Amino acid sequence: MTVLAPETGTGSVALSARGLVAGYGDLAVVRDLDVSVSPGEIVALLGPNGAGKSTTLLTLAGQLPPIAGEITWLGTPLTGALHRRARAGLGFVPEERSVIMSMSVRDNLLLGSGGIEPAVELFPELGKLLDRRAGLLSGGEQQMLTLARALARRPRVLLADELSLGLAPIIVDRLFAALRDAVGEFGIGVLLVEQQARRALDVSDRWYLMRRGEVVAAGASDGGLEEIQRLYLADHDESVAS
Repeated sequence: MTVLAPETGTGSVALSARGLVAGYGDLAVVRDLDVSVSPGEIVALLGPNGAGKSTTLLTLAGQLPPIAGEITWLGTPLTGALHRRARAGLGFVPEERSVIMSMSVRDNLLLGSGGIEPAVELFPELGKLLDRRAGLLSGGEQQMLTLARALARRPRVLLADELSLGLAPIIVDRLFAALRDAVGEFGIGVLLVEQQARRALDVSDRWYLMRRGEVVAAGASDGGLEEIQRLYLADHDESVAS
């Protein structure tokens, strides 16, 4: 395992897990996991399908109870369901696009506490679509709507699961650019689960690499793709690069 790169955020650690064991019932999918996110940084959580990345995010978000270990928020043990963590400043964008298809873009944005104007500032493309039903948007527009609503709240930390899933590269670049801008402007910390390692490393400050439920390496994103290939791909013949 590589030595963990120093945190690059603008403040102390906002969200961390130590010795986390997580899964479904008695089945542990994630074991002895240590991760952290500080304000003002994007941390990529990488690994092949089945590595435990989404399970990690669901547990940090409060949708799955941890089996063992500790999750802390601003240095205090974090418990409670997702809605309580959201009130404390934790945002979560799940893998499935969380828009209500029968409602307009405007009404979808109003469901979030951030309002319409901050969301449209992040994604001006949504301004001309406010009265359109979300179900009539393209997949990329729906993901913009989902991310805009989450970022407009200005969470302390955002957990984002597979923002790029099924989207064209130009849309993925747009989403990641808005994410980077929000992090820089508002000091949000982001833990980003992503299959497209090259794009994730381009937008992130640090990375963790998971395999079979464990973090097997971690480092700074500068030159990270080569490090991942050296530590992981050379031994396991799996491609994480896009």
